[in-house]
Amino acid sequence: MSALSNFSHLKLDRVGRDFGAMNALKDLSFTVQRGEFIALLGPSGCGKSTALNCIAGLLPTTRGSIWLDDRRIDTLGPEDRGFGMVFQNYALFPHMSVRDNVGFGLRMRSVPREQASARIGEALATVRLTDQAAKLPGQLSGGQQQRVAIARAIAVEPPLVLMDEPLSNLDAKLRLEMRQEIRRIHAGLGSITLYVTHDQDEALSLADRIIVLRDGEIRQIGTPEELYQRPATLDVAEFMGFRNRLPGTVIASSNDGVTLEIAGERLEGVARQVLASPSAVAAIRPDDLIAGEQGIPAVVEICEYRGHAFFGAARGPTGNELFFRARQRMRPGEKVHLKADPARVLVFNEVAR
Repeated sequence: MSALSNFSHLKLDRVGRDFGAMNALKDLSFTVQRGEFIALLGPSGCGKSTALNCIAGLLPTTRGSIWLDDRRIDTLGPEDRGFGMVFQNYALFPHMSVRDNVGFGLRMRSVPREQASARIGEALATVRLTDQAAKLPGQLSGGQQQRVAIARAIAVEPPLVLMDEPLSNLDAKLRLEMRQEIRRIHAGLGSITLYVTHDQDEALSLADRIIVLRDGEIRQIGTPEELYQRPATLDVAEFMGFRNRLPGTVIASSNDGVTLEIAGERLEGVARQVLASPSAVAAIRPDDLIAGEQGIPAVVEICEYRGHAFFGAARGPTGNELFFRARQRMRPGEKVHLKADPARVLVFNEVAR
């Protein structure tokens, strides 16, 4: 692809978006550098697609500002921002060839025919669909259609490529293949990619940094390694795979080390916050909660084989569901003790549900 327009960063400054009395976005502030791949991650309704649509200009902001370097862009219409957008449902024109679909944005911008033809060819080569140019979208697989949508977005040489859950309609194998394609395409563009997803695996594998949203607010920004290993809050931990929540009482602490009492058993962990009261919650990934002869007692409800180990669900002493890993198959109703390496147990303040 030829050189993109010269820019260095995108900045959101206290951006908010209201729908009536509901605050869908609350003072979003972050800066993204050129060349970065950023994932907006969070559960349904957290505001991630709303944020993307505000950046694209498809939704007006209620307050705050959006900047591309020193140029304010939230006052511009979407057609004047020049961004590329890839939607969940592809949004291809079924009666137009692949080549014409890719060139649609260029025609809307009145790019000269010769220049447009060169850009379409480059975009199709980038997504490896040159030999499919004459086909209609309905003659392509789902993965190929998604690549046409990406080619259309990058043909206009945008400073930002915005992707809203682009892989959610694909099967598991295609999702894995398209992750690699998207990352490869991003690396060749030199632009910013903002990628909305609710899938932590997608975010971890694709992004340089992840922005975790909940209830319209930023909960944490960091590299995949930082968020996976050191989530700052309990809700971020839960979203990053810490499915086990074990409420207990702090009975000892030293530096970051904490000992909780849970149903008469001691559980050691690492505090990720300044603990405001004796009541706290330990968060543990299923991979790290191991069935053995010692630890928190529980009763097995289900156990299944996943190729490299057995994983199960059990009912803990306080009635909470616990997810664990085992070395051998366990029967429903069997008593088990669950234990984790203290370094893999993260302790947070108890929060109201």
